[in-house]
Amino acid sequence: MEQILLEAMLRHMEDRELIKDSQHGFTKGNEIECTLSKFTDDTKLSGVVDTPEGWNAIQRDLDKLQKLGDEGIESSPAEKDLGVLVDEKLDMSQQRALAAQKANCILGCIKRSVASRPREVTLPLSSALVRSHLEHCVQLWSPQHRKDMDLLARVQSRATKMIRGMQHLSYEERLRELGLFSLEKRRLREDLIATFQYLKGAYKKDGDRVFSRACSNRTRGNGFKLKEGRFRLDIRKRFFTMRVVRHWNRFPREVADAPSLETFKVSLDGALSNLI
Repeated sequence: MEQILLEAMLRHMEDRELIKDSQHGFTKGNEIECTLSKFTDDTKLSGVVDTPEGWNAIQRDLDKLQKLGDEGIESSPAEKDLGVLVDEKLDMSQQRALAAQKANCILGCIKRSVASRPREVTLPLSSALVRSHLEHCVQLWSPQHRKDMDLLARVQSRATKMIRGMQHLSYEERLRELGLFSLEKRRLREDLIATFQYLKGAYKKDGDRVFSRACSNRTRGNGFKLKEGRFRLDIRKRFFTMRVVRHWNRFPREVADAPSLETFKVSLDGALSNLI
């Protein structure tokens, strides 16, 4: 019955030329092949591209959407998705600058609102309100250049220096005194926790598609080493699945073979504490 009604509606609209050729999603033979998801102010096209046919299908759909865009949809040099700003070249420098700007604004509010700024008050506030902006979806936009790392690190340096009694100490000394990791170590920690989840934890069923086990008979180190890929482009080397391999393979056996996530976190924190 639904099919009969749909065909009758289509004939009615086609006869009266209510549908343009570019409105492909409504006309037979021009349907979107992949999954098209509509949100409040966004449209997402998704599909499996692990075969040439899958790649061709999603490319055909992109061409159809581009045809529609030529008649009424404006292009944008950057897009924000899940709070992450990405430009047309997949460069996320704007996201890093925006994250630092937001974090500094909130840090300024804390500074103006809290007069004495003792450790017991300032540290929880900065951890909850400031650091959340510096680490939101950071696995996607993790900085790889020193200038971007320093930009984010200056925010945490400013936050720790605000704490009463910490002004005379260096940034590294303040971190040790407060029992904190640097943001760089924290990003590495979250990357390795996610890696453990893919290999042995909650995401294990997807682990084989994300990581490749290294074929080796060596007994030195952990027995769960990952395969390191070789790539021509630097941007590929910075992907999450590539940048964690070297660190994971350096783990001793007792860390990589942890029986649970909680045990792994404890062992990982100990290893990172000794990392300079």
